[in-house]
Amino acid sequence: MSKSLPTGQNYAFPNLEKETALLEQGYCFIAGLDEAGRGAWAGPVVASAVILDLDRPNLAEILAGLNDSKQLNPLRRERFFELIRETALAVSVGQASAARVDEINVIGATRQAMQQALAGLSPSPDYLLLDYLKLPAVDLPQQAF
Repeated sequence: MSKSLPTGQNYAFPNLEKETALLEQGYCFIAGLDEAGRGAWAGPVVASAVILDLDRPNLAEILAGLNDSKQLNPLRRERFFELIRETALAVSVGQASAARVDEINVIGATRQAMQQALAGLSPSPDYLLLDYLKLPAVDLPQQAF
């Protein structure tokens, strides 16, 4: 993958500060969770859970240019998807259908999809970093942003 970035675009570069601080506190498997589809008018809510290999010395460089999926074009999203799958310790996806969103609301469906994604991780996480929502039904330390 090319390290050059298109001009005129604002990219966030991972710095892994939160993960490094958690490693220093003794946590080993820190899962990041995010969803897609919560703002959609119709369709499922999909969530992904990823445990990165934080011992990899060049991890921040490998993930340079990674940003919110809505800020990446489809080609870059595909490239980062493959890159994350190749470099992560664990990746899992969960989903709640549009019918489920209608049944329990979009927040409940988002939590359900996130919990499904967590259940598919191996190794199991010992700390969670989440996009916006905490998971009260999950008995793990967690921080939402």
